[in-house]
Amino acid sequence: MEKQPRISTDRLILRPFEIADARDVQHLAGDYAVSRTTLIPYPYPDGLAGIWIASIQRGIERGEVAAFAITLARSGRLIGSIRLQIDRMNARGELGFWIGRPFWGQGYATEAVRAVIGYGFSDLGLNRIYGMHFARNPASGRVMEKCGMVHEAHLREHVRKWGVFEDADIRAVLRDEWE
Repeated sequence: MEKQPRISTDRLILRPFEIADARDVQHLAGDYAVSRTTLIPYPYPDGLAGIWIASIQRGIERGEVAAFAITLARSGRLIGSIRLQIDRMNARGELGFWIGRPFWGQGYATEAVRAVIGYGFSDLGLNRIYGMHFARNPASGRVMEKCGMVHEAHLREHVRKWGVFEDADIRAVLRDEWE
C-alpha cells in the first residue's frame, strides 16, 4: 500500500485528503468561478466530494495517484487541491490543481505546483510531468510556466465543458530540465 507523504513549503502544507475535508472541497471547488475554468461540475452535487476523496485514496493505495489537500501552514485551512495522475510504465505524471477563489493571486498555486513537481521527480522517479488547462484560463498556464513547464501544444476543441468544445494547452517539464 502506498502512503501519501506531507510536503511542507514556506506557507503551505500539502497533506493527504481526509473524508472530513469533503465540506470544504464542496464549498471551494463548487464555486462557479473555479468550476468554469476546470472540469469540476457546477453546481457541485452533495456527496460528490466524499466520493471523490475516497476515489483519490484508492488511487493512492494502487500507486496511480499522488494527491494532496493544499492547506495553509499557519491555520491548517484547506484552500485547494493538487494531484499527479501517475503512469508508471512511461514514468510520467499528469498534473491537475485548483485553488479556492478567496486564495487566488497570492502565489499559492505556484508554491504547491513547484513542490509537487519536485516530489514527482525526486520521490516518484518520474521523467516527465505535464498538465493541461483551458486556453481561456491563462492564469493556470502562467503558474505552470513559473514552475519551468514549457508550452508544448494547443489542442483545438479538445474538451467539452457545459456543452461547448474548449481549446486546451499542454505544458510539461522533464526531469533533466528540472534538475
